[in-house]
Amino acid sequence: MAETTVKKLADVVGIPVDTLLTQMKEAGLPHTDAGEGVSDEQKQQLLAHLRKSHGAQDAEPKKITLKRRSTSTIKTTGAAGKAKTVNVEVRKKRTYVKRAAVEEEERAAEEEAQRLAEEQARLEAEQEAKRKAEEDARKAEEDALRREQEARARAEQERKEEEARAGQEKAKRASVPKPAKKAQKEETAEQRAEREAEERKQREAEDARRKQEAEARKKAEEEAARRTAEEAQRIAEELEKREGEQPAEPQKEEEDKASSIVRDAVEAGYRTEERQSRRRRRKSKAAGVAHGQMKSSMNKQHGFKSPTEKMVYDVEIPETITVAELAQRMNIKAKELIKAMMKMGEMATVNQYIDQETAVLLTEEMGHTPRLVKGEEEALEDDLATLADYSGIDADGRAPVVTIMGHVDHGKTSLLDYIRRAKVADAEAGGITQHIGAYHVNTDKGMVTFLDTPGHAAFTAMRARGARATDIVIIVVAADDGVMPQTEEAINHAKAAGVPIIIAVNKVDKEQADPDRVKNELAAKDVIPEEWGGEYQFVNVSAHSGQGIDDLLDSVLVQAELMELKAPATGPASGVVIESRIEKGRGTVASVLVQSGELKVGDMLIAGANYGRVRALVDENGQQVKQAGPSIPVEVLGLDGAPEAGEQIQVVPDERKAREVAEFRQERDRDLKLKRQQASKLENLFENMGADEAKLVNIVLKTDVRGSLEALIGALNDLSTDEVKVSLVSAGVGAINESDVNLAMTSEAVLLGFNVRADSKAKRLCEQEGIDLRYYSVIYELIDDVKQALSGLLAPEKREQILGVAEVRDVFRSSKFGAVAGCMVVEGTLYRNRPIRVLRDDVVVFEGELESLRRFKDDVPEVRNGMECGIAVKSYNDVKEGDKIEVFEVKEVARSL
Repeated sequence: MAETTVKKLADVVGIPVDTLLTQMKEAGLPHTDAGEGVSDEQKQQLLAHLRKSHGAQDAEPKKITLKRRSTSTIKTTGAAGKAKTVNVEVRKKRTYVKRAAVEEEERAAEEEAQRLAEEQARLEAEQEAKRKAEEDARKAEEDALRREQEARARAEQERKEEEARAGQEKAKRASVPKPAKKAQKEETAEQRAEREAEERKQREAEDARRKQEAEARKKAEEEAARRTAEEAQRIAEELEKREGEQPAEPQKEEEDKASSIVRDAVEAGYRTEERQSRRRRRKSKAAGVAHGQMKSSMNKQHGFKSPTEKMVYDVEIPETITVAELAQRMNIKAKELIKAMMKMGEMATVNQYIDQETAVLLTEEMGHTPRLVKGEEEALEDDLATLADYSGIDADGRAPVVTIMGHVDHGKTSLLDYIRRAKVADAEAGGITQHIGAYHVNTDKGMVTFLDTPGHAAFTAMRARGARATDIVIIVVAADDGVMPQTEEAINHAKAAGVPIIIAVNKVDKEQADPDRVKNELAAKDVIPEEWGGEYQFVNVSAHSGQGIDDLLDSVLVQAELMELKAPATGPASGVVIESRIEKGRGTVASVLVQSGELKVGDMLIAGANYGRVRALVDENGQQVKQAGPSIPVEVLGLDGAPEAGEQIQVVPDERKAREVAEFRQERDRDLKLKRQQASKLENLFENMGADEAKLVNIVLKTDVRGSLEALIGALNDLSTDEVKVSLVSAGVGAINESDVNLAMTSEAVLLGFNVRADSKAKRLCEQEGIDLRYYSVIYELIDDVKQALSGLLAPEKREQILGVAEVRDVFRSSKFGAVAGCMVVEGTLYRNRPIRVLRDDVVVFEGELESLRRFKDDVPEVRNGMECGIAVKSYNDVKEGDKIEVFEVKEVARSL
């Protein structure tokens, strides 16, 4: 049997090939082409997938539809009387439903009917319960009304009885004869007082009874109103709860019924409140009339007066604030604030951030009082400062931190190498130090921590950081070279940091050594030796033979003893990042110098915008340690990224605090970067309009450590000019990976690796795409190559060279050439195919080219000095006797940076 292909299967099924391939891919089959074969097992797998995607896998159809078609032939007679055969096609369609499906539908219908019946019974029971509750409420209301009417009837009856008694007493007093009245008048004062007291008691009792009846009536009315309101609320909640459950008509009947109940029940209960509200409205209306009359009797002035004095606000100003927020705090419109900024020469939008100083000036300009408040950054830094509080810990003496600085190749690392008895200089590429090395040395007179800084010009920032993180600076000067540019720079960094300086005059064992020359040159730079009355120690040393090394260490320890260096040896550690890098298999490795406290494995450490838990501590010899105290340099593993060199480190109690500070610093750095970019765009907007676009050299740079990256970025940016510029598309620490190659390919950049290499995938991609990948291990080699690339982009310089000068002795007229000058070559050589100038009285009057150069009647290519010739100047007939014709050429000379 021939093998079935995808195309044949699609024709059999009756679907497009693309649709079938899509379904086969979803079923997990590897087919991608219409010509590939399909086995029976693959068909079953596809069928199972389609069944599963269109329903249950093993489910049988509940109904089947059969279509039947039958064709028959009949004979008829046509219009001409001829027999005609007609084909008749009959199509029938019949659907068969599975008995189990019918039974299931019937069972579902019965269950639905039963559920509806139960729901109807439940609704009827609830309606009956609600009707009973409404009857009880109506009965309670009727009882309350009946009691109120009975109380009123009793009160009315008692009032009538009281009036009747009063009438009887009055009639009795009227029937007494006059002598009796006279006798009554003559009753004693004691009897009169008793009678008046009895009448007063009766009146008080009557008043108390009436007051008690009024309070009882009021309480009954309030209780009826409360019960009615509660019942109405309950009915409303019940109706809202059942909304959507009942059909429309029963629900409407229920709502009408509830409305009638509420209306009938509430009408009596709220009648008293309506009277009270009408009484209150009458009182307020009378009070309003009286107030209006009082206002009309005054000076008829308006009731509102605008404030005559300007409001002065205390405006809180954080470190940064938007223009809109500042305007809101001063209670003015934002456009007024923008107008004030324009008067001050500042342009800003409503949502733009401004710094604290500008906000203070604007606040004072608008007449308000600025009040500086601490921003979130200051609050976080204060919290960190609180964590680094060592007030309750005794400070112990610590080892001095000494930085060795000086010009490149003056022997700094060799001097430290002799002290450490190790071969550090041999391991450095090119024989120069390109990282900050940190080492602590145990000598016979105490421990000393050394920082070895690079001397190359590109590492200025590194030397500045080394001077800030140190206690004493040793400046190494070669006795045979004297003071060099980086020597002066190191002295300036040390003076700016305010640390003591010791001058180590190295290479004194050489024949060309001249220590006195070094002293004279440094004295000219205001670094005067102690023996000359200055304050700087000069020690002659030799890193090769070890001469003067002990004297140098003695000078360091004496200076440290004078400084009385102390630091707490316990508590949370703090210090500074010396260097950081990313190593494969180890992650981020940061070299840190502990300045206070004790750094232990497991501490939560924050370094600038990075944080992490200390997984391991490694000393300069590669040995793991458990803790590090003050003045001890160690390598820290466990940070989430490579921090900037020079960042402060601090141990925090928990990860939450570390993450909070790190995220805030990252957000701050990102905002500052965006602000700098925006400012540079705005500043250069008008400068770049109409200017020629500078040529760019795009570079993707990867280095081994953060310090080298910083030095290279500064050195490469210094190479840029107005015509050619270095564009650092990306710069980072670590090995070159595939994403770096893709970025270089997208931006058409050159990949430069400094002491790093590309992994296998990145290397393969570079070869496929033809990306220029270069490795360097010495910094000045990388800088020189980039400088050459920039020089190649510079437009060549055009230089003009005069080849010869001829003096016009006579002028002839020619029908073919016009004016022909008879000349004598007085300087150089004249060439026919070169540009010329015509000078009259040493002033250029024409610049063009020769039309003809002849000697006698022959055309010649050149005429040398001292020979006569005839010259016809193209498109110029104003040649006069005494003019000079100058022949010159323009050469292009390559430029360099």
